[in-house]
Amino acid sequence: MIDHAHDLASVRGATERLLTAAAKLDNASVTESSRLPGWSRGHVLAHLSRNADALVNVLRGQPMYHSAEARDADIERDAPRPLDVQLADLRDSAELFQEAGAAPADWSRTVELRNGVTDSASRVPFRRWAEVELHHVDLGIGYELEDLSEEFTQREINFLTERFRGSPDVPSLVIEEDDGRRIPTGGRGDVALVVTGRQADLLGWLAGRRDGSALTVHGGTLPPLPPL
Repeated sequence: MIDHAHDLASVRGATERLLTAAAKLDNASVTESSRLPGWSRGHVLAHLSRNADALVNVLRGQPMYHSAEARDADIERDAPRPLDVQLADLRDSAELFQEAGAAPADWSRTVELRNGVTDSASRVPFRRWAEVELHHVDLGIGYELEDLSEEFTQREINFLTERFRGSPDVPSLVIEEDDGRRIPTGGRGDVALVVTGRQADLLGWLAGRRDGSALTVHGGTLPPLPPL
């Protein structure tokens, strides 16, 4: 069972780590490239702020974004801001998300995210946790996938393999962690490819942050994954 209160507390901790780390930057370094193609660090920080707003909308039963175009325009608008403005916005929007999460609610209800995706309200805090942790890594300021907690890394691997389960664009896979844990993804075809590696490398590949070159594949070649 998903413990949304635990995940909300984890989001708060992850946000504080990111804010503390980002506070060591300066205005020039915020304009430098992040690890995400085409995005500066300012784009990443702006996205995190606007994503918090969007998930508040989700918890309130409103559309996550007015449109894909509005989402992208908001990020482009906010990306060039000075560091102090970025951090203040991120802190304030994160606090509004915490307040929305603390409001009495039916956490078993179904909510709608982007592109018609639906999920349990109880998983929204974990989705935000993933946004904060992975985009902290994307900033390229010394926080790596290896620094993520074992709990978060395992849950995100489980979440992503579930997301690809049954996808016609993904062959049948078995994700095998270096401790021997095996997670089947289903997918296309009857014979599963077995993809083996360290947790951080598996998460990096599943989340589109690493190319999978550190992984071992049994039964074929490492397949491309659809974008998240």
